[in-house]
Amino acid sequence: MLPLWLSIILLPLSTSAAETVLGVYIFSRHGDRTAKSTPPANLTDLGYSQIFTSGTYFRNRYIAPNATSRILGVNSDVVKQSQITASAPLDTVLMNSAQGFLQGLYPPVGSRLGSDTLRNGEVVRSPLNGYQLIPIQPVMSGTGSEDSAWLQGSSNCALATVSSNQYFTSSDYNHLLASTSDFYQSLTPLINATFSPDQISYKNAYTIFDLLNVASIHNASLPNSPLLTDSTLFQLRTLADHHELNLAYNATDPVRAIAGSTLAAQVIQALNAIITSRGQSPKITIEFGAYATFQSFFGLTQLTTLNDTFSGIPDYASTMTFELFTTRPSSFPTALEDLQVRFLFHNGTSSNGSIPTAFPLFGQSATELSWMDFRDRMNRFAVRGQEQWCKACGNSTGVCAAASSSSGTGTGSAVSGGGISKAVAGVIGAMVTLAVVLGLEALLMLSAGLRVVRKKNRITSSLNDTGGVGLNEGKEMKSVMD
Repeated sequence: MLPLWLSIILLPLSTSAAETVLGVYIFSRHGDRTAKSTPPANLTDLGYSQIFTSGTYFRNRYIAPNATSRILGVNSDVVKQSQITASAPLDTVLMNSAQGFLQGLYPPVGSRLGSDTLRNGEVVRSPLNGYQLIPIQPVMSGTGSEDSAWLQGSSNCALATVSSNQYFTSSDYNHLLASTSDFYQSLTPLINATFSPDQISYKNAYTIFDLLNVASIHNASLPNSPLLTDSTLFQLRTLADHHELNLAYNATDPVRAIAGSTLAAQVIQALNAIITSRGQSPKITIEFGAYATFQSFFGLTQLTTLNDTFSGIPDYASTMTFELFTTRPSSFPTALEDLQVRFLFHNGTSSNGSIPTAFPLFGQSATELSWMDFRDRMNRFAVRGQEQWCKACGNSTGVCAAASSSSGTGTGSAVSGGGISKAVAGVIGAMVTLAVVLGLEALLMLSAGLRVVRKKNRITSSLNDTGGVGLNEGKEMKSVMD
């Protein structure tokens, strides 16, 4: 049980009237979908509803005229494209989820606002009652992730793949593989049409849970099955949680959490752009991604030590939100000291009846951090830009070929998070990439879920080494912005 003081801190947040929200970064999981083990996975009507409801909640929180925490200067009804940016991997489930979320965030404006009067006096009304079109930027990282049974299958980060594979040789894995064998074998009648006998084990903990979880939601005949009780499904979920967290994060090998490190850089870049432009850059950044990014970020920010919620796989439509705000009057502040950041998480669909909660990051007690403190702590593990990503991952082929050649041939013994030298990392990277192409990793994943993709990081190296905003701390922003 949490201490009383922490329980008070974690009460669902209602932003104080004295605060002014300047911008937000929202990272969301997709809505309900069909099973990974029966590709292609598709967003269901339930998933569409979940994600639309979540988008509607965030509209009511940040955008609507009477929003509880309305973002300074944001357009309430007709979207202003320069104020929002959205992205998702080239994946049917994630891309469609992003579209559904945006429909809730900026719904159709009706015939009054959704029309143009031409020079000749003709009135042209936009289709679908003023449906608003918001571009979604495709990103290569995570492409096909909802069809991939292997957590690192869509990352294409060589050393992250090597690191995650190490879990399959650990004592923890081998103990659970043996101790749960009878449990998984008892489920054979339910899953033998999808999994072969040698696949029905803890090795495939997530895909087995995923298949039966989807069935428990959509298959009306399952309640009549004595094999899949609530306690059985809970045990499957608990084992899958443990399995996937160990693939997504390891405290002694940071590269395993490459997805969380990349997200950290993206958050810093987006909030930094709001600050340096004094609110003229996109005020709202929305990104969709898979559960692995949540889990790796939870580990990197010490949230896994705070609450058991952060040790599990986030539910469909879960969100992480980063609020940039100030306690100054309703105008953009002129000093960095007046900027703060708050992290909020909601497990599952956000709605007016179930809202995100603020949690403290980095083992702190306060849910609010100064911008400078937040920036500096995030930059301890953030991976920014293609070159940094290639070095961290040990990749030297494909899009990383140029970065590899430009990094020089110094004699230093740079070491990655797992203690592997960069020279060895390059070799491992090439070998693992080749292994993916040849399909050798099928030993660790279901062949039906395999998708080989290339990594294209959309973060540019626009920040300085400390992630600074190009301003002297304690100085007025105006001195360098004018």
